[in-house]
Amino acid sequence: MTEAGRKGRGLRLCSGGLDSTLAGLVLRAQGVEVEWVAFETPFFSASKARKAARLTGIPLTVLPIFPEYMVMLRNPRAGYGKTMNPCMDCHALMFRLAGGFMREKGLDFLFSGEVLGQRPMSQTRPSLHYVEKHSEMAGYVLRPLSAKLLPETIPEQQGLVDRERLLAISGRGRKDQIALAEKFGLTDYPAPAGGCLLTDKGFSARLRDLFDHQPGFGENDVHLLKCGRHLRLNPRAKLIVGRTERDNENLLQHRSAGHDTVLDVRDYPSPIGVLQGTVEEEDVVRAAAVCVGYSKAPRGAPVDVVVTAPNGERVVRVVAIPPEEVRSLMVPLSV
Repeated sequence: MTEAGRKGRGLRLCSGGLDSTLAGLVLRAQGVEVEWVAFETPFFSASKARKAARLTGIPLTVLPIFPEYMVMLRNPRAGYGKTMNPCMDCHALMFRLAGGFMREKGLDFLFSGEVLGQRPMSQTRPSLHYVEKHSEMAGYVLRPLSAKLLPETIPEQQGLVDRERLLAISGRGRKDQIALAEKFGLTDYPAPAGGCLLTDKGFSARLRDLFDHQPGFGENDVHLLKCGRHLRLNPRAKLIVGRTERDNENLLQHRSAGHDTVLDVRDYPSPIGVLQGTVEEEDVVRAAAVCVGYSKAPRGAPVDVVVTAPNGERVVRVVAIPPEEVRSLMVPLSV
């Protein structure tokens, strides 16, 4: 039993979107003490959550969860969506991790900004039930925006939250949320667009290629999927070639000095190349020639390329392979 009249203390999984922000404000308006937690991986960031915390003054904790996330992502119970997105198991994992954090903080329940029927895969009644069941937090997950359409939760039963002051929003429309935002004086909020790279077809193709050819990959390898051109030279070797100066910087930042080979065309403006895998000399020479093809070096003339491998630095001289000759090797990306 709880103390008579005591208001609850809730922890929200915060994406930083409008629904997420409104859920916190609805509870705070009835005197509930609220905090936010946001999780980060290379697939999604907490930048929107940080902005929402600044705007509302609600305390936010950001936690990196890459190792735990990868265990789930390799074999999601409910499978993937149209791409590599494991939405239901992703939500279940986040609620489970948030539940552990909730207990550490001595808080009473979790809440989310989910709206019944808003998303066809992850916000139906069966999917909401699935998430609670597999998060080990059944009964302790409150959804303030749709609470009156859902079974009463434990914090409501205990009087920690006033159910009558919760909402009954459903469906894919945004009219009710926009009106509520105006009521709270909330004007600066992001459009309801997804921020997860796992829903992107091109990024998912690169990730699948990574799963298939580099099973021991790490977090930096995932960051590398977000930049440059990716060419699968053969089953053992992949070349990443920068498109922009920013790409070049990211390639050098995230490449593994202990495993990857860096290729830099000498004397001509050129992209950085990063060669990954169990590479042989023929792979190095071919990758160097591809990099020259993307550079400002003259076609048909031998060009020096500086090769920095884990075992040292050397120079190879190659003739450019034009981009049109390697287009079929591209692993696509649309982000």
